Amino acid sequence: MNEVALEPGISTWEPETFRCFETDFAGRPLRIEVGKMATQAGGACLVRYGDTAVLVTATASQEPREGVDFLPLTVDYEERLYAVGRIPGSWHRREGRPSTRAILSGRLIDRPIRPLFPEGLRHDVQVIVTVLSVDHDHSPEVCGLVGASVALSISDIPWNGPVGGCEVGLVDGQVVLNPTLDQHAASPLGLVVAGTEGAVIMVEAGAREVPEEDVLRAIAAGHDECRRVCRFIADIAREVGKPKRQLPLFLPDAELERRVREYATPLVRELLGYADKTERERAEAETEARVHEHFAAEFPESEAYIAMVLKKILKEEMRRRIIEEGIRPDGRRPDEIRRVWCQVGLLPRAHGSGLFTRGQTQVLTVATLGAVGDVQLLDDTGEEEEKRFMHHYNFPPYSTGETRPLRGPGRREIGHGALAERALEAVIPPEDVFPYTLRLVSEVLESNGSTSMASVCGSTLALMDAGVPITAPVSGVAMGLIKEGDRVVILSDIQGMEDALGDMDFKVAGTTKGITALQMDIKIPGVTVDILRQALEQARRGRLYILDHMLRVLPAPRPQLSRWAPRILSITIHPDRIRDVIGPGGKTINRIVAETGTKIDVESDGRVFVAGPAEGAEKALEIIRGLTAEPEVGHIYRGKVTRVTNFGAFVEILPGKEGLVHISELSDRRVNRVEDVVNVGDEVLVKLTEIDRMGRINLSRRQALPPEQGGDQRRAPERHAPGHRRPGGHPNGPGGRPHGPGGAGRR
Repeated sequence: MNEVALEPGISTWEPETFRCFETDFAGRPLRIEVGKMATQAGGACLVRYGDTAVLVTATASQEPREGVDFLPLTVDYEERLYAVGRIPGSWHRREGRPSTRAILSGRLIDRPIRPLFPEGLRHDVQVIVTVLSVDHDHSPEVCGLVGASVALSISDIPWNGPVGGCEVGLVDGQVVLNPTLDQHAASPLGLVVAGTEGAVIMVEAGAREVPEEDVLRAIAAGHDECRRVCRFIADIAREVGKPKRQLPLFLPDAELERRVREYATPLVRELLGYADKTERERAEAETEARVHEHFAAEFPESEAYIAMVLKKILKEEMRRRIIEEGIRPDGRRPDEIRRVWCQVGLLPRAHGSGLFTRGQTQVLTVATLGAVGDVQLLDDTGEEEEKRFMHHYNFPPYSTGETRPLRGPGRREIGHGALAERALEAVIPPEDVFPYTLRLVSEVLESNGSTSMASVCGSTLALMDAGVPITAPVSGVAMGLIKEGDRVVILSDIQGMEDALGDMDFKVAGTTKGITALQMDIKIPGVTVDILRQALEQARRGRLYILDHMLRVLPAPRPQLSRWAPRILSITIHPDRIRDVIGPGGKTINRIVAETGTKIDVESDGRVFVAGPAEGAEKALEIIRGLTAEPEVGHIYRGKVTRVTNFGAFVEILPGKEGLVHISELSDRRVNRVEDVVNVGDEVLVKLTEIDRMGRINLSRRQALPPEQGGDQRRAPERHAPGHRRPGGHPNGPGGRPHGPGGAGRR
């Protein structure tokens, strides 16, 4: 670590408390500035990495929060769009509710720092990460994680850090730390790892079917860099850190704990015999009420402490049974998966639906296909501006047998939805293969462990039921860990109790080829790479077992889309012809939409997507072809007579393209007056015979006549000018009515 001097700015004065520290971080300088900004916060620092600048503060309340049995920690990730030189797109033109990216970034920082607070801390702790400048080659999320560790380490808040974090990619099989934007694009793996000097605490990853060994290699390399960052932060804390406050910890009295243990342990052992979650929770409530009643007179106003002791006993007894007897709460073996059953096509009008049930966890996912213009527009500090694949996750209270007010999705729901989205993104066909916007909604109907991985499985079924040509089916499973000394048991398909009272929550999703998403939170130090290797292998066997049951119901995507899904046709035109499709003020495209009942999206590179009923989409595409087609010599067109002169007739064969049919080319017989053969408004077949050097088009009706009328024996395909009626037809198709609603798309 080196202390460095900043370049002089406009002012020559610097606060006496100002210090700047610099280190090498994945081959590039990382700079931490302390004592210059936000000095009234408990701890604050400005993190500079490349042109990315993030201000992070950590502050604790003066008094504990009353009536809570958890650590009231809040991590807010505040995006400022000025960081990327953008004005917000909202009506008020200022930042409002956090974007999905900001919520996920806040969760990414929260998860590794939360386990390092002392047990029993009840003071409100707030970490605020404010993104001031973004250089997309230097991740603001990683800067926020490092900054949170620095702010907490130098603050007066009790905390058992530091923790480090970094991104890891794989480019040409080689591990790359903190990859740049171009390296991200080339990497099949995007992984964030966080850890202390002694252990990995958190892993978050999205991948394109990456083998387990490559993921392990990336985690190990990332943790090595985390160790270096931890040592750097520890040095900063020693130099500028504040003395830690002696905050009261809400822990039970030793005598109370001894007495409760003595009385309640046999009762807790009894309730662990219930395999069904609902029955066990009922028995837990009865046991807790019985224990409270027993000690009400001896330890008045100690209900919260008694509940804490009961939870500790439950955790210890569950872990003891698993370690010593190999018995899980529901009687399964450590590597055993709960009963799986699935169903598809439940909802007749939905484009695709899949119901996935594993034990007492059940998720219904519904797939909807939309036009290209239905993409989600993003208003955040990221590089991407729109999103064509979305996965949303809902967790209603009835799924756990509870009641509570229904509100919008919380951070947990957004995080679980994003994890499932990441798991499936690798198998979604690209737009040029499948030009649809896709939305999945997972409704959690029952919950007892890993609803996010059940959402992955239900979503795969829904996509295949909708006829989406995914490149491979994806399944997922959640793994757990019980570690007591040297004794380790890895659990497959953990349920809620094993998640809450175990040492690891390790969610893995993937195909038969490899991993597509991974999320790991470890609650204890000392998890080795060998343990992770064993967990990944056990997870691979588990998810393949689940996948086998899924494919028995629907082995592959349906060959055709649902009859209720829109049909999307596409064409690529020259970008210079876009104006011909749009028309002045959108008049042309709106006319096509009204006539055909379709929705049309025009991209700036010349791609045109038409969505709607099959007949309407074909008609719209025919009109667009006509609007953008170039006249070709030798082709026969059905055109409209626009002018008549004494030497011939002018015929419009394409929009804005007309040519002359000389009087001698009107018929195979002598014509005295043009009006004897054609009049203005007539539709006639003509053949394009020549485009001269001045661009003038010469046409022949004589050569376009059928052979029995003396026309050209070598007839070319007939072309129709857009909007011209075929004989006996209507420009809108049968009945002359548009098919369904439509709207003009974006340019």
